Amino acid sequence: MRKALLPLLLAAALGGLLVIAVGLEERLSWPTVKQRIRADLPEVRQVSAGALAALLASAEARPVLLDVREEAEYRVSHLLGAVRVDPGAERLQLPPGVEKDTPIVVYCSVGYRSSALAERLTRQGYSAVSNLEGSIFEWANEGNPVVRDGEEVRQVHPYNELWGRLLDSELHAYD
Repeated sequence: MRKALLPLLLAAALGGLLVIAVGLEERLSWPTVKQRIRADLPEVRQVSAGALAALLASAEARPVLLDVREEAEYRVSHLLGAVRVDPGAERLQLPPGVEKDTPIVVYCSVGYRSSALAERLTRQGYSAVSNLEGSIFEWANEGNPVVRDGEEVRQVHPYNELWGRLLDSELHAYD
């Protein structure tokens, strides 16, 4: 059964609200969300969950992983080694040693907040920034590991009821 959706609001990484206009006849889906993010932030490099998993499993230099979600979301689970940053902070607090050419991968729930931060970092001169396309939802949906307090878990904060539809229901956790 097709349900009409009202325009969707997503908290932006830089403070206000961004409207992702989904037509009343469209369903919330990964293709729609990814298309909207790419249309709104076309300069942001995207990396798939599979490509990031392969990179993290290789012996190559590990990118810095930045989690752009709220503290409550991060506490439920995050990618191993990820550092939470506040995207709304006037001055971003990046981990020590992150140079302008350091590979950085940012992520949030579905990719909008993190794409906005990736664009901001690129404007600030960071040259190797990518967004994890589909972010932690797609990462976890594909069976990739997430951790809490250093231990692997199978739960992800679903952000809210609407956006949580993009996260497999068995992965839902609430803080």
